[in-house]
Amino acid sequence: MPTQTVEDQEQETKQPDQAEQNKAPVDPTKRRRGIILASIVGVLLVVGCVVWWLYSRTYESTDDAQADAHLNPISARVEGTVKAVYVEDNQAVRAGQPLVDLDTSDLEVKLAQAQADYDQAVAQLNAESPNVPITQTSNSNDITSQQEEVRNADASLSSAVSDYESSVAKLRQAEANNEKSQTDLVRYKELLDKQEIAHSDYDQYLANAKSQQASVNSAAAAAASSQKVIDQRNAQLAQQRSKLSQTSANAPRQIEIKKANIASRKASVESYKAQLDQARLNVAYCHVVAPVNGIVMQRSAETGARNAAGTQLLVIAQVEDLWVTANFKETQLRKMHPGQHVSVKIDALDEAFKGTVEAMPASTGDRASVLPAENATGNYVKVIQRLPVRIRLDRGQQDLDKVRPGMSAQPKVNLD
Repeated sequence: MPTQTVEDQEQETKQPDQAEQNKAPVDPTKRRRGIILASIVGVLLVVGCVVWWLYSRTYESTDDAQADAHLNPISARVEGTVKAVYVEDNQAVRAGQPLVDLDTSDLEVKLAQAQADYDQAVAQLNAESPNVPITQTSNSNDITSQQEEVRNADASLSSAVSDYESSVAKLRQAEANNEKSQTDLVRYKELLDKQEIAHSDYDQYLANAKSQQASVNSAAAAAASSQKVIDQRNAQLAQQRSKLSQTSANAPRQIEIKKANIASRKASVESYKAQLDQARLNVAYCHVVAPVNGIVMQRSAETGARNAAGTQLLVIAQVEDLWVTANFKETQLRKMHPGQHVSVKIDALDEAFKGTVEAMPASTGDRASVLPAENATGNYVKVIQRLPVRIRLDRGQQDLDKVRPGMSAQPKVNLD
């Protein structure tokens, strides 16, 4: 038979002892202690779960969040060639600090042309301005002169009428004298036929009768001439009155024309003044400065490059004005409102910062996307939407200057 080893013999000796121990009775005290300990652990677990459930109802959190800031694109406002660039990417700048200079040569030529156009417009306005008082004085003198002409023509007409009346009176007198002379001639002809008077006496009365007839003819011609003079004076008076009326009517129109010319000159001056101001602004735009404090990023400006107006030169990130955009689920916004305190953990810094809910979202991120989902065009699948909540970080916190836009964050909003 095979011989047993020392280990086999020790094993056979231990087996009876182990069996005897298994058959030994359990200590009641230890059993009670185990039950009590298990009960305490169970109660603590239940209490812990209740406490955790109650605590979880006092806040909302998400890991779909990132730090944000205003990114100010700096663009060229005029076309030009980059003359100098004074900043580099990731360089901190202050408001008013020079960033880029463009070549001003072309714009200075345009500025000189605009200045010349403006000076010419001002000179034309100054030359046109005295025309109004000059025209007013000239019109007044013309009206006064023509009024005097009317008065002279009226006086001439009155004089012609008087002359005509005098001529008519002379004609009547000549006709009366002629009638008497003709009567005397007839009577003396009868006496001559009777040879009661000498023939020489008759000849004298005959000559007198002829003379009186000539006087009548002369007076009649003078009266007719005086009548024609009256007609002429009437025509002259009408002509002078017409000129006076025309001058009086045209005088205000001439003033208005002069004033309109001056207004046109003033408009030209204002137009050229605007062009001059624009030319000055264009020259000033060649010196680009930082509008805000921040850090330079995405610099694309290079010396010698020709840029069109509106070309982006660089971007300034306003790292001094930070907030967090937290995309909460729509079911997390039931008790959230502006003014609630927030604890924001920044993953990159492994630090928590204090903040405040500044604004609630206007719409879901889906509605604000370029191609929002249209559930009516296909199979509808309900998806919990997320809405961006703006959380403003409190200023003056330690290490806040290390936060950069785009860093991941984990905000926890207290719903008190």
